[in-house]
Amino acid sequence: MADDSAKKNWRPATQLVRGGTNRSNFAETNEGVFMTSGYIYETAEQAQRAFKGEEERFIYSRFSNPTVNMFQDRMKLLEGAESCWATATGMAAVFASLAATVNSGDRLVASKALFGSCDYVCRELLPTFGIETTMVEGTVLDQWRDALSQPTAAVFMETPSNPQMDVIDLPAVAELAHDAGARVVVDNVFATPILQKPLQLGADVVVYSATKHIDGQGRCMGGAVLGTTEFCNDILKPFVRHTGPALSPFNAWVLLKGLETLELRIEAQSNNALELATYLSGLEGVTKVIYPGLASHPQHELAMKQMASGSNLISFELACGDSEDGKEAAFRFQDALELIDISNNLGDTKSLITHPVTTTHQRIEPEERARMGIGESLVRLSVGLEDVDDLKEDIAQALKAV
Repeated sequence: MADDSAKKNWRPATQLVRGGTNRSNFAETNEGVFMTSGYIYETAEQAQRAFKGEEERFIYSRFSNPTVNMFQDRMKLLEGAESCWATATGMAAVFASLAATVNSGDRLVASKALFGSCDYVCRELLPTFGIETTMVEGTVLDQWRDALSQPTAAVFMETPSNPQMDVIDLPAVAELAHDAGARVVVDNVFATPILQKPLQLGADVVVYSATKHIDGQGRCMGGAVLGTTEFCNDILKPFVRHTGPALSPFNAWVLLKGLETLELRIEAQSNNALELATYLSGLEGVTKVIYPGLASHPQHELAMKQMASGSNLISFELACGDSEDGKEAAFRFQDALELIDISNNLGDTKSLITHPVTTTHQRIEPEERARMGIGESLVRLSVGLEDVDDLKEDIAQALKAV
């Protein structure tokens, strides 16, 4: 008994709870978990029709699955996209969206401020397949203009970026990219679909690590790619089906549960982050706070135009003693925290902190990290749902201990 929720003009909060639901003949309240690898055909002729595409039905869970389909449908309703394909991880979503777009001899233009694994895909992996990659400073429009002055197949960016929180002018870059013939792919993990809608700002494809805010409780991994029906069905679908980065039905079910509370969590976490960023700005021992919601952020005005709030991610630099370097100060500070956990994950209900130089961005050369603004004393804080006063007290006591 299929639910017609996709046809209803519900508001986002309702779609997050009910959108895309497809109930079985058992009429379950909760979304069903269809833990099956394959499906049964009534006749051999039906199997033939299914594989020839003459009959629409489930064939194999690497191709499609009822629970995964519900997650995809709910994501596309939330994002305002025509179609969505789920993947096993966020990096599977990034790689699939790019690899399905570019061919040998094509050009990719990407912003330099990228998560470590995304940087590897753009800078090192794709060139081994004959892809020319040009990296630009994402916040410098003239560099985009120069790089996109010749034909280009794809443009890739994170905004805000990890961990420097750079905000890119999406409409301006998208216009330049489209003039160069490029498909614009945006990693929207930090902003989430609650705070920013890249498709409405000119992007063609949006990717997520659903492991982060969409799950939001540190339980499972997943990813999603959203775009037009033409892109998802004609270009992305064959790549995903035949290379196999399929999302498991159980993980899809967990992510569906995460979507139900996503808006509530993001609003509360973002409010906590703004208060905490303001507090950090006046705290002795903190030399710089990077948060799009603060007026001190270099792209604050642009961020508030593109995003509903500054998100739940804060990066800040610590003061160093005369006899220590930035890494030592960052390590001592993290080790002194009693409430906030050290983890390279983000978007969790629990506040998590990491040192990008030695974790998420450790494989990037020191000179490149320094040029990107990722210093030895920089830490990235993913703000959770704890009482913000407890978070303030934990940071204050850790700074005193340092």
